[in-house]
This record gives sequence, C-alpha cells and structure tokens, in this order.
Amino acid sequence: MALSKNQLKLITSLQQKKYRTKHGLFIAEGTKVVEEFLNSNFILDQLFFVENNGYETLNNTTQISEIELKKISLLKTPNNVLAIFKIPAEENLLNNGFIVALDDINDPGNLGTIIRLCDWFGVDQLICSKNTTDCYNAKVVQASMGSLTRVSIIYTDLLNYLKNTSLPKYATLMDGENVYKSKLPKEAVLVMGNEANGISNNVLEVLDNTISIPRFGNIQQTESLNVATATAILLSEFKRLN
Repeated sequence: MALSKNQLKLITSLQQKKYRTKHGLFIAEGTKVVEEFLNSNFILDQLFFVENNGYETLNNTTQISEIELKKISLLKTPNNVLAIFKIPAEENLLNNGFIVALDDINDPGNLGTIIRLCDWFGVDQLICSKNTTDCYNAKVVQASMGSLTRVSIIYTDLLNYLKNTSLPKYATLMDGENVYKSKLPKEAVLVMGNEANGISNNVLEVLDNTISIPRFGNIQQTESLNVATATAILLSEFKRLN
C-alpha cells in the first residue's frame, strides 16, 4: 500500500512542535528505537516499514518503498521503519528521590543524551523548564535511544517548582564546591543550566548549594564542559556516594 497524501502531510507536520502538540503525536525512527516504544506503554498510532520484521501483525501498519521512506524520514540514512506514537499525559511532579532539572537546554542532542543518562543512572524524573527543547522533537527521540520510555519528563515553571520543593537543590557552577570533596545526599534536585548562559539568575537565587567539576589540565584554559558530559560526571558522583 502506498503512502497517502494525508499520511505524508501529517508526518511532515510532526517535525514542528505546534503540530505535535495539536495532534498529540510524535515520530520515532529506526528498528531499535521503534521496538523500544512498541515494548513500552506508549500507544502506536501508525507504523510504516520497508522490510517486514513482524510489523504486519500490528494494527495500523503500512508497507512502503525505500523511496517513500526517504520522503518522510529525518535521518540521512533511513532505517527500515518509521512510527508515530501518541504523546502520553505527563505524570505528577515528585518531591522525593533524586531528580534532574534542566534550565533552558536548547540542543536536542544534549537533551536526548541527558535522558539516556537519567535512564542509565536510575533517575526516574527529569524536570524541564518550559523553554527547554521539546523531548518529542525527532532528534531528541533519536538521541535518547528508547530511554524516553523509562524516564518521566515534565515541563513546568522551573522557578516555581524549585521554590516549593523540600528537596536540597544543587546548582552546577564553574566556581562551586569541588564535587569530589562534597558530601552529596541521596535525595536532591540537580539543576543543569543552558549551554551558553548557564543557570539563570532568578533560578540561582533559590538554590541551596553549588557544586563544580574541577579542571585537572595543566593549562586550565578549557572554558567549560558540554552540559551532557557534565551531567554524566555529576550523576556518577551522586550515585557513587549513595
């Protein structure tokens, strides 16, 4: 069955956040990523495949040609299958455990990697400011490699959340306390800032503690670490101590 004009129009529109929000749908591509979502609680809307890997047994599937897949794929090298899933309702905010909070992260690759890190280190909830890039952006979905199915992601007024949570709050700053010499709690909120500007001043004002990753290079001229790299180091240290 060929790809219809309406299907093509819908898939193309889902590249933009306003249409993902309007339709309540997002795109996932590639065998591994799609299978992660199929094996989760996410609800399949439509699936398009070139080679059948058991997809015909599912509802709402369409076999298409490689040429048609290239028309709808956002990947440089399309990978056999593209699926559309329904965006689930957001879960309730937690006020316990260990939580990562993002203050206006803009890069989809960084967000996708941070979602994978949360999955790896057992962080159940990721809280994002409303200006953080959309987690259902196709590039974020791809970079997260299925970890979206296991990490609860909530977009909210970050400042208001931080003011009201009783958990200790940690800001990551260049001149903060050396993380390797800090006593880190098991339950906390770790706030990571924007790639270019760091944590905004109004958010900084409500945070309890500051931590940093020391530079060990002899010249000490590296300006900063990539936010996803810094998140990995800090999560590793929080988890190691607890």
